[in-house]
Amino acid sequence: MKFLSSMHRKQLERVVVEARDDAEAGARAALESLAVHDRESYAHMKSAERALRRRLRAHGRQIGDRRDPRSGVQAIDRLTHECAYEHWHGMLFARFLAENELLIEPEAGIPVTLDECEDLAKDQGIEKWMLAARFAQRMLPQVFRPDHPVFAVQFAQEHRLNLEALIDSLPPDVFTATDSLGWVYQFWQSKKKNEVNSSGEKIGATELPAVTQLFTEPYMVSFLLDNSLGAWWAARQLSDSDLSNAGSEIELRRKAAVPGVPLDYLRFARRDAATEDGGWHLAAGAFESWPNNLAELKILDPCCGSGHFLVAALSMLVPLRMEAEGLSAREAVDATLRHNLHGLELDERCVQLAAFSLAVAAWTWPGAEGYRPLPELNIACSGLAPNASKERWTALAEQAAAAGGLPAERDLLGTEDSLLSAPLRVSLESLYDLFKQAPERGSLINPRALKADLLQSSYESVRTLFASVLDNEQTTDEQTERAVIAQGMAQAADLLAGSYHLVITNVPYLARGKQSQSIRDYCQTRYPDSKNDLATVFLERCLELCTAGGTASLVLPQNLLFLASYRKLREKLLKAEGWNLLARLGEGAFESQAAAGAFVALLIIGRSDAADKAPGQKSEQDCIRTMRGLNVSESRTANDKAARLSDGAVKQVEQAQQLENPDARIAFSKISGDLLEKHAAGHQGIATGDYPCFGRKFWEFPSLPADWRFQQSTVLSTIDFGGRENVLHWGKEGEIYLERRQGVRIQGGGDME
Repeated sequence: MKFLSSMHRKQLERVVVEARDDAEAGARAALESLAVHDRESYAHMKSAERALRRRLRAHGRQIGDRRDPRSGVQAIDRLTHECAYEHWHGMLFARFLAENELLIEPEAGIPVTLDECEDLAKDQGIEKWMLAARFAQRMLPQVFRPDHPVFAVQFAQEHRLNLEALIDSLPPDVFTATDSLGWVYQFWQSKKKNEVNSSGEKIGATELPAVTQLFTEPYMVSFLLDNSLGAWWAARQLSDSDLSNAGSEIELRRKAAVPGVPLDYLRFARRDAATEDGGWHLAAGAFESWPNNLAELKILDPCCGSGHFLVAALSMLVPLRMEAEGLSAREAVDATLRHNLHGLELDERCVQLAAFSLAVAAWTWPGAEGYRPLPELNIACSGLAPNASKERWTALAEQAAAAGGLPAERDLLGTEDSLLSAPLRVSLESLYDLFKQAPERGSLINPRALKADLLQSSYESVRTLFASVLDNEQTTDEQTERAVIAQGMAQAADLLAGSYHLVITNVPYLARGKQSQSIRDYCQTRYPDSKNDLATVFLERCLELCTAGGTASLVLPQNLLFLASYRKLREKLLKAEGWNLLARLGEGAFESQAAAGAFVALLIIGRSDAADKAPGQKSEQDCIRTMRGLNVSESRTANDKAARLSDGAVKQVEQAQQLENPDARIAFSKISGDLLEKHAAGHQGIATGDYPCFGRKFWEFPSLPADWRFQQSTVLSTIDFGGRENVLHWGKEGEIYLERRQGVRIQGGGDME
């Protein structure tokens, strides 16, 4: 796989950041020229322009722009952002396709270059990039909505020329690198992310996509896939003799590898850790609970971003399915897309990027015959909410039930009361309540939380009706935009209700102190042991998405391993699940400056399959009670960490022994001794004994007197500059306290000399 050089990455960042400013300026000017923001259309506008204005206003309201009912004036901020995004990325995607010889002229069905697009565009009286973007839209209906009203918006020439110059300035190598698309969206959001973080405001639905996006380094993806999917493959290729007699891990990797799947990060550990002898084990286990047939293997990335994990999984699964099933390259690509790969993402724009990334990877696969219609991709937006009131929702459900032939309910007098049974009604209303919070909760939504009982049906019993309700949204012109927004909800619900053998992702990072009250309350109620960070909440959610015996492979903050606030979570996971393989990366694991200060770990953890076992029969997790892992946190750069993950020493400890560590902390060496709290009491530090007399806020003084000092205190939650508002009457050297006036002291201190 080809990755961006650091020089090209910086160049792409500069272009994308500048393009967002230019595109948004062009979009706003174009929307205002159509009076989308105004209460009435302009007198000079033609009927087609008035119709477009109505569609744009309707779409804007569906994505959150508010209309003042009194004045008729409507905000266009969100519509501006979407219009800018779609126009710029239409150009960008067209060049990606063209540079990979995949831009298809729809009438002839043959690839065209951008120069040829320019000639064709002149014949049609339009711009080259507009025509190229149209070709891309026709090729990728799951990425672009062909009838999207923003595509009918015409940017002024100055803005079009600026965007064209920017896209022309990028070298061809940018568009053939595997990871370019992943960086594109992170760079697009970088300015917004900085604005949100500097504002100090709580993070809710509007801010989440910008703040939690972080591109995963390729070596992290490879390590997690090699030691999950790769280990599953190796366990079925290597004999006991291979494992017993091999002289090195490199030898075992070569025996297990197939062309295109080198398994460079696949790790093995000695069976006898003390003597470093006695043959080898797969460090992460053999994944015996997974199916033996690759066609049955289901993989999900619940926070798929631009599709980095999905594309990498495709690059592994295609050669493996060709080898195991005798498929051609084209058959293996299509089968992998159809059967194996599933993705969810809170941000609809990332869903587009992920779908585009997979499509390009599929079309450019050697021997896959280039562009062709692909199987429907199993990727959906988990952040879409119903765009109707609950009453409207129930009414649509009754219509759908009648169309589907469900029997009518009758009261004691035999009069038809409703076409919905009470359990179905309650379940549909519960689904409504679940998905109404989708823009904040995304993949945390769990339709399987609907349990069948006397008052409520299970999700399986209402899934068909749920899809019908969404279809029925298209009954009037006013509902057209609502129907489009809701198109992915039924697919998202099915994916969220599914079970997967491998759930693999880079979790979103958002500390509890920065979360909106709605997110905090949900995490407190649903995930009390992991509530302190959205990242650890997603660890629990990923395990929920696993089948019994399934596996979660995650990039997540390493403070999970030792902070006292996660003690209950560690105890629960150590007792119930199998910690297959752990790699502590520490700081500097990401090359991007956007990840400065992030201390991360790679964790492969298996969900217990005990529920599927007969009484007394051991589960796979019972056999993987030896934790294995690496610590590469001392390596300073991402490249050094990547190298150490491949050849560093794999340590082994008994999983149950981790419970004996103070606070059940995770360590690959024995933690000796007790916590200090068992032998000493933590006293208060500086205490004036009369704070109203000796303490002030700094703003109470025009300038701070010489005998006052700034005092830093603690805060209840993490905020910028928190705890820095106090000043203390201290004197030159603390002599006020040395005088030992009554009640004034330094707590726990002796003579200050």
